[in-house]
Amino acid sequence: MGRKWEEAGDRYVEVEHLLSWHVSRTLHRCAPAPDTAPPPTATLVLACVPGEQHALPLEALSAALGELGLPQRMFGAAVPVEAVSAAVRRTGPAVVVLWSQARSTASVPLARHIADTRWGVRGARGRPVVMLGGPGWAGPAVRGALRPTTLREALTQIGKVCGDHSNAAVRQRG
Repeated sequence: MGRKWEEAGDRYVEVEHLLSWHVSRTLHRCAPAPDTAPPPTATLVLACVPGEQHALPLEALSAALGELGLPQRMFGAAVPVEAVSAAVRRTGPAVVVLWSQARSTASVPLARHIADTRWGVRGARGRPVVMLGGPGWAGPAVRGALRPTTLREALTQIGKVCGDHSNAAVRQRG
């Protein structure tokens, strides 16, 4: 569908949006129910970079993490820098996933800023591991950031960061 839309310009964009909506709705069924909201200190923060409207791949990751029982906060499309920063400082996640579909939205300064964000009391401060998801990050390099190329690779890398429980769940899904 994406290739057809790409070849036809703006024609068929409504078909792409309709299909995306249905896929998104299906993925939301895998998300934790509202009464099982993530704890105040979620293991992961998932957000599209500012200006990025394509959240479907991030929704797929969120659904997979939900099936594994990994606590998360999914913020979705076009999250302002200040909002991501505040969420990271407040929740102290082990991993922050930043999604960029296009190189024009990938922001190395944002990724570095998030990687340098600290939380916690003096002497016991933590900082997140940044995971750069999507083809938008193909050019820029951010030292220390994870760059999975598949959903399975993202889950494996998250499992390594988040500990044994996550690794066992990822292996079990096979």
